[in-house]
Amino acid sequence: MNTIGIIPARMASSRFPGKPLAKIHGIPMVGHVFHRCKMSKALDEVYIATCDEEIKHYAYSIGAKCIMTANTHERATDRTAEAMHKIEQQTGNKTDIVVMIQGDEPMVYPKMIEHAVAPMLEDETVNVVNLMANLQTVAEFEDPNEVKVVIDQQNNALYFSREPIPSLKKGVKEVPMLKQVCIIPFRRDYLLKFNALPPTPLEIIESVDMMRILEHGDKVKMVMSDYQTLSVDTQTDLDNVCIKIENDILMQRYI
Repeated sequence: MNTIGIIPARMASSRFPGKPLAKIHGIPMVGHVFHRCKMSKALDEVYIATCDEEIKHYAYSIGAKCIMTANTHERATDRTAEAMHKIEQQTGNKTDIVVMIQGDEPMVYPKMIEHAVAPMLEDETVNVVNLMANLQTVAEFEDPNEVKVVIDQQNNALYFSREPIPSLKKGVKEVPMLKQVCIIPFRRDYLLKFNALPPTPLEIIESVDMMRILEHGDKVKMVMSDYQTLSVDTQTDLDNVCIKIENDILMQRYI
């Protein structure tokens, strides 16, 4: 089983331009993601995929393998698929599972990747997995930068939204407040199938790639993560990560 991790990263983020190289305790954010992913026993290799020379130069400076991709991709999945093809051409090895780890997840833990991949190793019918975690506050639940998810009894996603779902306004005092964590394993051929499909109406409305899968009647297996991590969409997020990661044991191994 050949399982690779790909970290798509670009400087032209609409919400936080240049964030892959924004520093957290002296290390660019994408560097934190790379070093932490390299610690995962689930991955045979880790690559950074980018269209930006600045990120490529940084990747090479830390010994990371970097794949240059087109600058026209609007979705991380498109960049990941292009990078996977190029990696296969370079190595001569076909990928079985590709794990897309967003470059704005600087607190990723190696075990999170292992947990995300596990359902695919146990069940060959599982084609794509997302991690999910509990949101800690109502403010986070209402934050449009956090992608929320509701699930069925078998832990398959029912719906993703940037709005707070399920509703807190119906008189129920407590509802499950779950967020998507962007560590997403795909089976190789399913990623290619996914990218061949045109964007769907709800995917566009919600600005969540995974809605394309649900709208086509397929399943997204959700796996609960107990790790408390923060993704970075704003300067405030970056400041909060700097505080939370200050005494992080993993960071001490690569800083």
